[in-house]
Formats: sequence, C-alpha cells, structure tokens
Amino acid sequence: MATDSPESLMTICTDFCLRNLKGTLCYLLDNEILRLHPDIFLPSEICDRLVNEYIELVNADSSFEPHESFFTLFSEPQSTRLTRLHLREDIVQDQDLEAIAKQDLVELYLTNCERLTAKSLQTLANFKSTLVSLSLFGCSNIFFEEEHLGRYDDTDCLVNPTRQILSRDFTFQGFQHLRFLNLGCITKGVDVEMMLRPLMYLKALNLSGIQMNDISFLTQWKDTLVSLVLYNMDLSEDHIRVIVQLQKLRHLDISRDRLSSYYKFKLTRKVLSLFVQNLEDLVSLDISGHMMLENCAMSKMDDELGPPSSDPSKSSIIPFRSLKRPLQFLGLFETSLCRLTHIPAYKVSGDKNEEQVLNAIEAYTEHRPEITSRAINLLFDIARIERCNQHLRALQLVIAALKCHKYDKTIQVTGSAALFYLTNAEYRSEQSVRLRRQVIQVVLNGMESYQEVTVQRNCCLTLCNFGIPEELEFQYQRVNELLLNILIPTRQDESIQRIAVHLCNALVCQVDNDHKEAVGKMGFVMTMLKLIQKKLQDRTCDQVMEFSWSALWNITDETPDNCEMFLNYGGMKLFLDCLREFPEKQELHRNMLGLLGNVAEVRELRPQLMTSQFITVFSNLLESKADGIEVSYNACGVLSHIMFDGPDAWFIAEPTRQEVEERMWRAIQSWDISSRRNINYRSFEPILRLLPQSVSPVSQHWATWALYNLVSVYSDKYCPLLIKEGGLPLLIDVLKMTTTRQETKDMARKVIDHCSSYNEESMDTLL
Repeated sequence: MATDSPESLMTICTDFCLRNLKGTLCYLLDNEILRLHPDIFLPSEICDRLVNEYIELVNADSSFEPHESFFTLFSEPQSTRLTRLHLREDIVQDQDLEAIAKQDLVELYLTNCERLTAKSLQTLANFKSTLVSLSLFGCSNIFFEEEHLGRYDDTDCLVNPTRQILSRDFTFQGFQHLRFLNLGCITKGVDVEMMLRPLMYLKALNLSGIQMNDISFLTQWKDTLVSLVLYNMDLSEDHIRVIVQLQKLRHLDISRDRLSSYYKFKLTRKVLSLFVQNLEDLVSLDISGHMMLENCAMSKMDDELGPPSSDPSKSSIIPFRSLKRPLQFLGLFETSLCRLTHIPAYKVSGDKNEEQVLNAIEAYTEHRPEITSRAINLLFDIARIERCNQHLRALQLVIAALKCHKYDKTIQVTGSAALFYLTNAEYRSEQSVRLRRQVIQVVLNGMESYQEVTVQRNCCLTLCNFGIPEELEFQYQRVNELLLNILIPTRQDESIQRIAVHLCNALVCQVDNDHKEAVGKMGFVMTMLKLIQKKLQDRTCDQVMEFSWSALWNITDETPDNCEMFLNYGGMKLFLDCLREFPEKQELHRNMLGLLGNVAEVRELRPQLMTSQFITVFSNLLESKADGIEVSYNACGVLSHIMFDGPDAWFIAEPTRQEVEERMWRAIQSWDISSRRNINYRSFEPILRLLPQSVSPVSQHWATWALYNLVSVYSDKYCPLLIKEGGLPLLIDVLKMTTTRQETKDMARKVIDHCSSYNEESMDTLL
C-alpha cells in the first residue's frame, strides 16, 4: 500500500514559504520587486529546494502566481547559496539565469527552456569553474541571438530592427570540471565537435536527436566516457566503429523512435557481437526501436525451452550469450527481441508484458514523450483488459509523465485514459490519500491545459472514480470552475456534458452552505439554466436536463442567494415550460418541485411565487402520482410555506386560499405514511418552523406528517437529527395548541413516542 504518512517538515515549510514569500522570507521594494530580508541567510540545501519547488509549483499549480523577480532573491552568495538546480519549460528566461550568475553552481539542468537565448550561453560562462553537470536538453533557442540591423526606409522608419541568427562561437573552453553534458535536441547547425573539443575529461554525453555523419571526435574521451546517448541519431557502420573504441562505456543508448523517419540501418548479429566483445564494462544498453535481422535470435522452438532466465549462457539473443553477467538494463521497446523468453538483463523495457511496459515509461518519460505516450497507451490496454499487478507503480509513473509533459497533448490523452482505469474501485483501498490527491491535481491540470474533447472526457470520467465531494474538497473551487467552463459552450460534446453535469450535481450535494454560495457566485445557477433552456429548444429531456434540475435543487438548499438567482434568471418560466413540454417525466417533476420547495422556504422570495398561474400549477400537482408521493409531497411543501405567511399575503383572487387548503388536506390524507422516500434532509429547520403557529393548520399538518414519515421509515438517520435540532419540545407545544387539529396532534404524539423509544433503545445499546 502507498504510504499515507504526512509530508516532511522541509516539504511543508518550503511550500508555505513559496506561497507566502512576502510574509516570510521577503518584502516588496517599491511595491513590485521582491527582496530578501537582510537578516536572512540560507544554505544551499534550502535554496536549491526553494528554486526547484518553485519551478514545480508554477508548472503544476494554476493557483500559484509566479514572481518576475523571484530569481533575484538568490543573486548574492553571501546570503543565499545555490548548487543544484533543475529548471524546465518556458518559465525560465535569460534574466533569471543572469540574476544567479554569481552563484557557484555544480549542477544545472535546463530542460525544454525555450525562452532562453544566446544571452544565457554567456551567463553559463560564469559557472565554468564549478559546473560538473549541465543539461541543455530541448533548449531550442539557446544558440540564437538577436542581430540589430538598423535599416531605415524612405520615411525614416526602422524596418525589421532585429533578426534571430545562430551563435556559432560558443565553446566549453574553461569548463575544466564539466563531466556530465546533455545537449539533446539542440538547434540544427551548431558545430557540436568544435563546442565540445575543449572538454578534457567528459564522463557522460547525450547527443539525442542530433545528426552527425562523423563522431570520431568522441574517441578523445575513450578513457573517461562511461555513458553515451545517441537516441535518434542516424547510425552507420562508421558510427559503430567509433562506439566500440569507447571501451570504458557502462551505458550505451543508440535507441530510436521507429515512427520518426525512414531508417535504413539495421542492427545485425555482428554489431551486437561487437558491443559485447569490445564494451566489457557495459551494464546498460538501449537498442529500442531498431529493426533487427532475424539472425540475432534463436529459433522459436529453442526459445520456448525451459522457464524464463536472465543467465547469459541461455540467452535467446544469440550475441548476448558472450556477456559475462546479465545487464542491469536492456532497452528493447518496439523491437521483436523483447518478446523472446530468455533475456540476459534484470530490467527490460519492451511491449511484451506489464513489467516491460512500466520499465519503458520509467526510462523514457523525462526526455522522450513520443515513446512514453505509446508505452502509456500499452499500459492503458493492460489496465482496461487485464488486472494491473503493479498498479501503484503504474499510477505513480503515469502521474509523473503527466506532470512532466503538461503541454504534450498525446501524453495528456493517453495518460488521462490510463488514470481512469488505475483509479477505479478495484484499486482504491490500496491507494493513499496523498496519491489520490496527486491524481486529482494532474487531472485538473489536464482539464485546464486542453479543451480537446478526449482529454476533457477522460478527466471527467476519472474524477467520477473519487468520493464526491469529500475527496475533491481540497480543490473545490478549482474543480467547479473547470466543470462550469466545460458546460458554458451551448454545443458541447453530449457525453462530456452529461458527465460534467453529474459531477457538478455531486459536488453541491452534501456540502456546507458557504461552498454552495461560493459556487453560485461562479455562475453555477446561470449555467444550469442555460443547459435547461438549450434542452427545451431541442425538445429533449435526457440525463443532462434531469441532472441540471437536480443540481439546482441541491445548490439552492438553504442558500437564499442562489434561490434568488434562480428567480432572477427566469427559472420559473423554464419550470412551466418543462412541465408543459414533458408532462410524463416523473423524475424531472420531482427535481423541479424539490428546487421550488427550497425557494419557498425563503420568506422574502415567496411573494414572487404568489401568482394565479404558479399557485394553480402547484395545486394541480398535489394530485400527481409521479414518483410515488414525491411530486405531490414537494408541491404540498411549497404551498405549506406560502400558506404560512397568512391570509394577508394571499393577494390573488383565483384560486382562493381555502380551495388550495382543502386540496392540500386531501393530498396529505391520500399518502401512505410508510412510503420510502427519494429525498435527503440535512436539517429539519425549514420544517420545524412550520410547527409552532396557528395561521395555517394545514402547513402544520404537512410538517408533522413529514417528520413522522421520516423518523418511522428511517429511524437511525432522522430520530437523532430531530432530537439534536430541538424538534421534540416544538411537537409538545403542538399538542398544547388549541388551534391544532386532532389528527395533527395524533401524528405529533406518534413522532414524540417514536423518538423517545429510539432514544431509550440507543441508551440500552450503549449500556
């Protein structure tokens, strides 16, 4: 099971300080520039963490506001020390690196920082005496600089004042401690050989995605180079001849994306044999995506002999029988070799089974989204069709991929689809609160970043796997805003609309009134009414229509502001139109009348219901048999609150107050007191206020009937609620009132007796 232990104190403090910089470490200079308090001195362990977590927060949390002057906090080594930074995406700009130019950086990873230009290359020179590890992976503009042209036209206007040109004079001259270098996916046209030539003792080099016909210059590090990555480099026999001279290599990656381009070179038995014979220290080899000649593997009949083994002497890949020991890692993703039985490696990436697929996601997530997305798609199939045996690992890997590639549509589509299956009820008990919260965060990130139908549908479906509202409450406002944004377009994908309305309904059910009022102010009521209006125009009563009315019923419960919005935005007209258009839709009628019951509970709004048209409709619905007693019961509840305002508030001529009252009595007497209910009361307060009064005996009777039905049919739920809210003393008062009808008193006595008996039984159980 994933751990549910709390975050470390360091993590909590770092997060708090970053979210409250002005209240903790900093002050604002001239109301705009962050400055560190002069009495603060922070060691590298804290500074590194602050910067790296800041980047993570900006990427992963939409509510977190980045600060333009953040990096200037670390400009002075006397008060702040930076040593190891991992910066990514377009958050990082030239001025940010320039701000920390005085620091003695040992490790600097810049990943996909596309806003960095050649100015940052100049800044790197400030770190040359200390830098050991450097990554410029995916920094596609870092070798470009602006050239000022200064050409004027006939009207003395400057035309094309600047243009981007390739900077060709940068080298690593003076970087005497640099040992680990990643130049993956840098700009085409850069002279890599010239740039690297000054480095004397390089140990690890990544040249992913760079096309070089001649790599013979690599032999200058044949005595030091232990790791070489040439992913997606078009290889030839000349490349192989150079590689086998690098005899200190422990990790070699010559894998490729098989979909990237047509590729003539094939890995032969001879090439693999050369690797084994010459690279004796090799512990990790990646040849994923390569076309293999058949002579690399033993026959199918021989391959299937005996249980799977990592022993090199039994290897199904013939050249690897000469290995002295199994490899720690062997990359075989999207090759025929991964399906063989005997593979001499402890960890294999491939597409044969769950273990290989998870290894592929783990190995390729950071720098190869194109491969990762296909591996996640395979995981999706495994999770959908079979049972995931390593589902916690799978879930953590998918979360990591979605976080790392927030702006990669393919990964967001495949990852969100996989999350739906990895978070279903089958796995829930083994997932920690923290892990499930991480899932929710990446799902909401996906919904924010992509309006594309598939991503939105996958994310909404995944949210349905969570306990609502309790598991989503920590992101309550954010998730509601996202769902409402989905529902704003009048022509939305039908399935997304249905899921989003269902989620909206669940989110406003069983939450406190503050939450409901906040969601109401976001436009919830208006959005639901527009959906209903659209369905009316289409003359369609489907789940979206019914869920929308149900959501309005929930969000107006004990929230007068939302009830007022419903009336102000034309809700009553839509109510009448729906009744007229869909006279046989019982659940629709129940939801609408439940909502109007909430409106009728607000004294200030009841005059808006006092029209001949509305009162006639409510009165006619008293005789409805739709959904058991629910429609009739809710209509009677609406009228009970209106009656409670007394004869003076009845300012319509037809129907008369007496006529309506008589119909209410007949309706209540027709109901079965043992009816099971499709309703959920969080409080009896609106019902209890109808008890101690004499202005409307029928309202008093409706309230008493409602209480007796609920406490007798659902004793365990409603007896404690009635006792807690002080209902019994009010019922005793009803017994004493001379204006109360005898049948009401009889029912009130039954409620008191039932709750008293329940209370005694509960005490006996405790004793």
